[in-house]
Amino acid sequence: MLYIQDTTFWLVSMDQNLKTRIFSILEPGDEDSKYFDPFIMGLIVLNVIAVVLETVDWINDRYALIFNAFNVFSVAVFTVEYLLRVWSCTEDPKFKDPVNGRLKFMITPLAIIDLLAFLPFYLPFALPELRFLRAFRLFRLFRVLKLARYSESLQTFMDVLKLKREELGLMLFAIIILLVVSSSLMYEVEHDAQPDAFSSIPAAMWWGVVTLATVGYGDMFPITPTGKLIGSVVVILGIGLFALPTGILAAGFSEVLQRKREARRKEGLICPHCQMRISEAQMGAACSQREENGESCSDPKAK
Repeated sequence: MLYIQDTTFWLVSMDQNLKTRIFSILEPGDEDSKYFDPFIMGLIVLNVIAVVLETVDWINDRYALIFNAFNVFSVAVFTVEYLLRVWSCTEDPKFKDPVNGRLKFMITPLAIIDLLAFLPFYLPFALPELRFLRAFRLFRLFRVLKLARYSESLQTFMDVLKLKREELGLMLFAIIILLVVSSSLMYEVEHDAQPDAFSSIPAAMWWGVVTLATVGYGDMFPITPTGKLIGSVVVILGIGLFALPTGILAAGFSEVLQRKREARRKEGLICPHCQMRISEAQMGAACSQREENGESCSDPKAK
């Protein structure tokens, strides 16, 4: 009986150690993931290249077997990676509950992206009669979004969007309102003069989009004096309205980068001799002691 208890304890301990090890390997930036991260990033880039090259008929005809084999291999890797992430996510304090924690993890944006990276591959097997499922092949391009987990730049961009989501949502709402109002006015003014071009408000919205974006393809344009006046006002408003999100994103990037610099500063510095982390307070105390002894001390941030 004691032997069984010891064996059970050993198996549970080994399972916990294995889960911790896998979590460390899958988590970007960890020392254990220094080989896994480049492998996954390279696999994602190769998948995007493969999806693009498959659209070239002569390349797809000649190397179709290689493309299919590579896709199966990629799906197998992404599937195993996703299952291991769901299994080991309880190592994160945010998802420590065995059931609710895993469910909470599965609905996070990055977990959903991981799921979309391989799920379309299995759907035709479950629903073989639906012809539209062939379009799900384009969902393979979602695999490029997995890079957000491994790229600090993409993480920074996502942090900016999260930080400024309210301001960007307000600007999007304002753009939609302006689009609807300008398209409705243009329809009322130009419909009698150009019934084919401005046949309805939804049709006039195409003119509204290209005008607000200051693109102006030239396929639809007002010919009445009132329509030209409305179009001029919409173009001017479009220039100003589309410039505002640029300023919001620029301010967001500045704020996020400043926060990261502050976080690094608070983490402290690394001693060049023992590689131990030294806080700024410790460096300041050491500096004060050196100055009391009549010795010079440079800015601790510069070291």
